[in-house]
Amino acid sequence: MSIGMVLHSLRYLDVTVSEPSPGIPQYLSMEYVDGIPICRYDSERGQVEPLTLWMAAGTKPGYWDGQTQIAEGNQLTDAASLETVGAAHPPGLHIRQQGYGCDLLSDGSICGSHREAYNGRDFISFELGSRSFVVADGAARITKRKWEHSGVMVERKTHYLENICPEALQKFVGYGREVLEHKDPPDVHVSGKEEHGILMLSCHVHTYGFYPGMIGINCMKGDEMRDQETEWGGIVPNSDGTFHSWARIEALPGEREQYRCRVEHAGMLEPGIFAWELESVWNSTLVFVAVSVIAAIIIISLMGVGVWKLRSGKREGNGYDPAPTTGIMA
Repeated sequence: MSIGMVLHSLRYLDVTVSEPSPGIPQYLSMEYVDGIPICRYDSERGQVEPLTLWMAAGTKPGYWDGQTQIAEGNQLTDAASLETVGAAHPPGLHIRQQGYGCDLLSDGSICGSHREAYNGRDFISFELGSRSFVVADGAARITKRKWEHSGVMVERKTHYLENICPEALQKFVGYGREVLEHKDPPDVHVSGKEEHGILMLSCHVHTYGFYPGMIGINCMKGDEMRDQETEWGGIVPNSDGTFHSWARIEALPGEREQYRCRVEHAGMLEPGIFAWELESVWNSTLVFVAVSVIAAIIIISLMGVGVWKLRSGKREGNGYDPAPTTGIMA
């Protein structure tokens, strides 16, 4: 079944530490739209602050004071949760992380999730689609049973991810529409390399980059997506604000023509289907040999220039310049 592509996303990241220090606040909260940081709060500064001009200009008077009050309440709640979990662990530094948010898809639907981790390890997560909790260890099972038994936490998280988060996302997109809906289509390059009887087919979406940073890259055999066999690279930012990524899959050499790379991006009028070009080991060897020969010629030329300069320097230093040999002896 086909699902809509992500148009815009809203993400929150909250971090609480048990032992703050200079430069490391007890509580930090960051907010992102389409991967762009839009505001920040930390317990040292004690104020939610905009990080983009369009967020600062778009909000109404009093908005930031209201967000600061919410952040202060979240700080107290997260500190209490960390203290409860920390009591079951040895003394020392403990960290609580929360990542949550929602996606607006091209078909109008909403995806959302909420994840919690302690000391860098997953603890419990909630998915809007299934409306259920997934635990990562035995301690989290106690929390899961407690939340599912009361039903309050399920309803609270569902309401937030299904209603409050999408409404905030659409509002923020309205503030920064000119920036957020600017589109740079991806530059796609596909290649294949055969080694030891295995053909590695690669689909690179890079060079000039793409924007926004949501993209779908799939390896196909015939008309079938082969996602379970595909290895993906992350969506990585470039220095100019665009992004790059890649995907690759192993195949049998005789089946190369059956494979295609499918790329879907908001900057493309429709998904693109790209065939692979084989870069054989023989071609790679020829390129390597050619580069080696050119390098050798350059090195020999530089050595010749060095010897010539050395001999010229000796002649000037001795004040003696031998006459050219004519082949006639006196």
